[in-house]
Amino acid sequence: MLRFAKMNGAGNDFVVIDNRNGDLKLSEQQIALLCDRHRGIGADGVLLVEPSSSKADFRMRYYNRDGGEAEMCANGARCFARFASKILGGRNEVRFETLAGMIRAELHEEKVKLGLSEPKEMLLNRTLEIGNRKISVHSVNTGVPHVITFVDDLEATPVRDWGAKIRYHPAFQPKGTNANFARQLEIGKIAVRTYERGVEDETLACGTGVTACGLVYSALNDLESPIHVFVRGGDWLEVGFRRTNYGFEDVTLEGPADFAFEGSIDID
Repeated sequence: MLRFAKMNGAGNDFVVIDNRNGDLKLSEQQIALLCDRHRGIGADGVLLVEPSSSKADFRMRYYNRDGGEAEMCANGARCFARFASKILGGRNEVRFETLAGMIRAELHEEKVKLGLSEPKEMLLNRTLEIGNRKISVHSVNTGVPHVITFVDDLEATPVRDWGAKIRYHPAFQPKGTNANFARQLEIGKIAVRTYERGVEDETLACGTGVTACGLVYSALNDLESPIHVFVRGGDWLEVGFRRTNYGFEDVTLEGPADFAFEGSIDID
């Protein structure tokens, strides 16, 4: 039987597994089963806690619901940090490796503040054809690639339809991209909906997407840190940063990370 913890970061939910001994080798089919909301536990992805190959405390492995490994998941990283802190006896700071770089996490009760890798490849005001319409999009890589579109009516936006078209658009192949739709609520505050690559659907929150939207929103409107972002799961997250002549440094993301339950499951 496989032991696990079920956690969520702003509604973005994960199966978290302690694999410090390195014995667990999950297939894509097993990951898909764990994430299946009818036949498994149900989650947007799977997080594995593994030994670090450097001076970090652990290594984070993240797998999307389709079984594919992704470079980074910021909501997952906050959950990972709380799980790792528990292993380490309640430490309030944890460092761990990801495929997107080293992450430092500070824990403040149920909230976790992540120090993220430096964003790259920001492109603003690009015209994209989806279906029979042209839309203005922006893009940035915040550990994984994201496209951001600002809309007037976020509730009426067909996130699954447009999101899938953007995710699989030829401009972002071969790996594809995540698709975010955002609207300003007031100066310094935005609401965001995200279609996640690998989940292939809208999720209640996406941490790297929230970060991408916050940074692009700041760049477009010449705003200083922080930017507050409201997600579909009903939570507020805070994107912090330092603006430079070349982009953004010292990027942080702060938000909730909650334990739901623990259990065991037979994946054989």
